[in-house]
Parts: sequence; C-alpha cells; structure tokens
Amino acid sequence: MGKKKVPDLYRAPFPLYSVKVDPDTGLVIIAGGGGASKTGIKNAVHFLDLQLVGEYQHSASLLHSHDTDTRATMNMAVGKGVIAAGQDGTCCLMQFKECTQKEAKDANKDGKSKQQGNARLRAGKGDKCGQDGVTPSGNMSDMKDETIHISVTASAEVQSDLNPQDPLQKVVRFSPDQSLLLTGGTDGHIRVWEFPSLKKKFDFKAHEGEIEDLDISPGNKHLVTVGRDFACSVWSGNQLSMSLKWHETMSQIDEKTYRYLACRFGKVEDQKDALRLYTVQIPHKRDRKPPPCYLTKWDGRSLLAMLTAPCGTEVISSLAVSDSGTFLGLGTVTGSVAIYIAFSLQRLYYVHESHGIVVTDLAFLPHSMKGKNIKGNNETALLSVAVDSRCQLHRVARRRYFPVWLVLFFCGVLVVGVVLLLQHLFPGFI
Repeated sequence: MGKKKVPDLYRAPFPLYSVKVDPDTGLVIIAGGGGASKTGIKNAVHFLDLQLVGEYQHSASLLHSHDTDTRATMNMAVGKGVIAAGQDGTCCLMQFKECTQKEAKDANKDGKSKQQGNARLRAGKGDKCGQDGVTPSGNMSDMKDETIHISVTASAEVQSDLNPQDPLQKVVRFSPDQSLLLTGGTDGHIRVWEFPSLKKKFDFKAHEGEIEDLDISPGNKHLVTVGRDFACSVWSGNQLSMSLKWHETMSQIDEKTYRYLACRFGKVEDQKDALRLYTVQIPHKRDRKPPPCYLTKWDGRSLLAMLTAPCGTEVISSLAVSDSGTFLGLGTVTGSVAIYIAFSLQRLYYVHESHGIVVTDLAFLPHSMKGKNIKGNNETALLSVAVDSRCQLHRVARRRYFPVWLVLFFCGVLVVGVVLLLQHLFPGFI
C-alpha cells in the first residue's frame, strides 16, 4: 500500500515555525524565516485567505506579507486584532485588520516612537497591503478601493527572555479573556504582562532550564508551565500551587525517564462547566528500541489525572486542541501528523511523515464562526506547518449515520424474516 499523500495548502518561501487561525475573520496566519543569517531567506508573517471548495476541499491564497526584517517569528499568539510574535528574546506586538485599499494607504504613515510603561512602542509604522506594496494579483492599479486588504502595524515590543548567552522566547499566550500576555523562554522565567497596557505583573523563575510550554485556564485561575527539568507546574499568580505527577498512574515508568513537552487546556463538548488539561510526555533519552510517547488527560478543575494513553514511538513535537474540545492534534519530529479523540485518547487520523521534517506547529480550524463556514462538511480540519516551508490541511470527513428509526425498522424486518424462515423450515414452529 502506498504512502498517504496530503497536498500542500500553501508553500512559503521560508521555513515555517508557527500557524494560527484568527477566529473572527478566518484568516490563516503563518510565520517563520531564516533568522539573522545572510542566506537570502526572508523573515515574514503571511496572511492567507482560506476558501472552501465544495464540501470538503480548501484552497489558500496570499493576501498580505509582513516583513519582520532580520528576525524570524518562532512562535506567536493571536488575539482580537493583535499578534504577539516571539522574535529572538523579544515579544513583538502587531495590530492587524481587514481594510480597503484607501484605508491601507492611510495607515502606511511613519510615526515617532514613544515609551509606555516598560514596553517600547513603535506607533504608526504600517505596512502596505501585499508584499512590497503589491497585492497577490500583482497590479494595484487594477484593484478597486472596496477590495479587502490586510493592514499590519507594529505597535510595541517587550523583552521576554534575558538569557545572557542566546535569549530566545519559546512560547507566548494570551489569557482567554485577553487581559494578560504570558511568555516563557530559555532563561526559565515566566513573564506576565497586563494587556493592552503592557504593565508587567509577574516575573518569576518557574523552571531550571528552558520553558517548553505554558497555558492558562479560563478565569485565569490556573497557570500551567512545562520545563525541560521534568516538571509540569501549576501556579496561582506567581506562587507554586502543585506539581503534576503523570507517572504515578503508570507504575512501570520511572520518574526521570520521561519529560513533559506540552500542555493545553480544552473545553468538554456539551458540558459547559467542565474543563480538561492535556499534557504530552516524551522519552528523555532515545533507545535503540524507541519507547512510546504518552498523552495524559487531567480534570481541569481538580487537576487529577483521568486517563493516560500511548501515542506512538515517534517523538512528539507539537500539540493542539480544537476549540470545541473534541479533538487533539499531534505533530512529530519526523513530520507525521495525527488527530486523536479527546474523550478516549484514541487515534482517529494519521499520516506518516506528511512533512519531510519536524512539525513545528498545529492549529485546528474553528468549529464555528459567525456568518462563515470554513470547516465545510468535515468533522474537523487541522493545519500543520514545518521547517520544510509547507502548510498542510488535514481533514476528517463527517461520518454518515443512519437515523435511529431506520435502524429499528430494519431490525424489525430482520426479526420478522427470521421467524417466517423458521416457520417455513419447521412447520408448527409457532
């Protein structure tokens, strides 16, 4: 049987490290680049227009390219009209909006820098719509003013990592209510800013070594952080509340043989007040016979482990949770992509080495959007990006179900048929 192929949705002219979907507009935002090295590989954020073709297929076209100079965006978070991008040891904030061509020209004016709190603001430097001021179609003179473009304005930046050797922001998140901006980096510190004022609220040492991931629960009650020091910690403000111990549910596994890689909170479908936390554990050392990686589901309120399941021997590199809380997405260092059912942690979809190299980020298409359906008739759809510059869309078609009444009807017909057959073969049976 041949290897399953997933066609590329979009291919960028640079390595891709992050992908997000704006839940308000449906824009797909991808970012990456070649960094500061003078290789000719640019650094940019691309805004893609995702269109549904038929019931199941999609196409994507470039709406706008925002140049990030000599810094590649390694991670990002998307809020309401704002992007927080991790570039080296800083978190750069960019405002974006859909606009007409005239509005885009008005936004493209230089302004003076100014200081606000401990954040350096870069007010007013807007981008022209389209790469180098040209729309994807190539000729701006042929475009009408009402044509939708993307306007991007670099607004502020904060120092998010203070590693003296090689500062690098590893992760950034907005709180669910977008009142907080949270970052973690290679210096092991968690930094929390009030948003949008960017007044620093917390700055504390959370882990020895690099921060791998973080997430914050609705209501900002629990902050969960993952480090390379084998720890997954739960914080209330800047105070440590508890440390999660996934291996206690697996008596055959020693504490230091695995480390946490990722953490995500997720909703529970049809249970308004329920909450789940998902973590990924990967082997600390690789053996000739690779041990499996594990997924663990926790109660998001009590933070007690509910279920742990293996998720293959390929080392996991990224984790995503659908906005409905129904599905989990996993990417691996070998380029494979999988979708799991959140309730049972069973694998629903898998493509071996869909990308040629490590999957750097994943994002599910929104379950529902106001006035727009970009998921189509698919049960779910997952975007993946990798260092191979490819953005792919992995779809799970909606399963077809028979109505209950039809199933009961056929069962009744089957019973009557069996009774009549027995009566024919064995007269006097009834």
